[in-house]
Amino acid sequence: MTKTETQAETWRAELEHILLDFRQMSAFVEDPLILARAEGVRYWDVNGKEYLDGASGIFVANLGHGNRRIIDAVKKQLETLAFAPPLHGTSVPALELVRLLGEITPGDLKTVKLLTGGSEAVEAALKFTLQYHRQTGHPRKHKFISLYGAYHGATLGALGATGLAARREPYGPLLPNFVHVHPAHCYRCAYEKQYPSCDVFCARTVEETMVREGPDSVAGLIVEPISHTAGLVTPPPEYFPTLRGICDRHNVVLIFDEIITGFGRTGEMFGAQTFRTTPDILCVGKGMGAGYGPLSAMIASDRLARAFWGDPAAGVEFSHGHTYAGNPLSCAAGVAAITQLVEEKIPERARETGEYIAARLEGLKKLGIVGEARGKGMLRGIELVRDPSTRQRFPARLEAGKRIARRAQELGLILRADPDWIAFAPALIIERGDLDEMLEILERAMGEVAENLLEPQMNADKRR
Repeated sequence: MTKTETQAETWRAELEHILLDFRQMSAFVEDPLILARAEGVRYWDVNGKEYLDGASGIFVANLGHGNRRIIDAVKKQLETLAFAPPLHGTSVPALELVRLLGEITPGDLKTVKLLTGGSEAVEAALKFTLQYHRQTGHPRKHKFISLYGAYHGATLGALGATGLAARREPYGPLLPNFVHVHPAHCYRCAYEKQYPSCDVFCARTVEETMVREGPDSVAGLIVEPISHTAGLVTPPPEYFPTLRGICDRHNVVLIFDEIITGFGRTGEMFGAQTFRTTPDILCVGKGMGAGYGPLSAMIASDRLARAFWGDPAAGVEFSHGHTYAGNPLSCAAGVAAITQLVEEKIPERARETGEYIAARLEGLKKLGIVGEARGKGMLRGIELVRDPSTRQRFPARLEAGKRIARRAQELGLILRADPDWIAFAPALIIERGDLDEMLEILERAMGEVAENLLEPQMNADKRR
């Protein structure tokens, strides 16, 4: 019996009664990944097999596994206060976290609603935006514009903003107040234009959409600085400043979903700083608690927040809440994580390491299946193509990216991938030796899979 069979058989009954994210469990139970421990940038499964974590635990473990500084902070907090009822009050670690966030966020993004997950942060931002417009004399503003390919969360409001048909389809019809437009995907422009001669036409079409929908009906525009699920789509530098100007002209709240891009991932503390644009609302999570506690936040402009400040009898307070929001243990983790990010200048380190990763990913074009390498800082990715000269994709049935990720996992590297792309986002504190080991496994997995993917095409060419 193999090791994989051992873990499958040992936990078979339990595996048949657990639902994992976006996975068909009938396939997963035949070859499950059951993790037992982690340290640094490595996992070990229940059979003792070692894996390098090339995805930071899905963009969460920015500061690595087994971080003693954060663990000690959570243990200390556990001994004093483990839960504070958010319906009645707050806690010292929650206030410390709010103070720290106010020191690192751009502009007047200082008003914080603490939450536990990314979907909660997006839901809070949507509701906050709607209530803001109602309380400032614009009750007809109810629509949101978002981008095709984007993923904003699994709850119904966040799912409405999501621009992925496969994620939305099982739950339709969704809420009716979401309108989608094409993203700034320069490698595959939906408008068949070329950058920079296009003059960011994709951004200017957002204003046209607002006008067509009726500016008095559009409440918010929600975007990701780098669209992960669209394939690490990275816009040109003019894109977000152009959107900022459009939103200002039409009294539309600009929301940045930075669940993935926040806390050093793009080489700055936030993607907003990387792209030189300050939104009205930041949605943050994942790296905020570095994986040591469920933690997220909606951070709003003080200008917007003033609309929620008044006499208790007026009922203008933000009408939103969650039981575990601002949990002291999670907040203690967040305080320790952000303090380390600041004191050790980790975003700057991520920017430098990101340039090295970018050069290595560019080198993978020699394999003949890489169309474009893109991203910022240590959020990088590659788009896979059958023919780089024509940008022809592989047939969807081949699942090129997922095949490479499966082979990489067999070789001991965990990645995030879809059929047409692979994301590479290790912990921001990774050392060069571990980074090189990851990149060597990635190249090997891609090379092996590329031979199988391209051989049928080469044979067909020979027959011609």
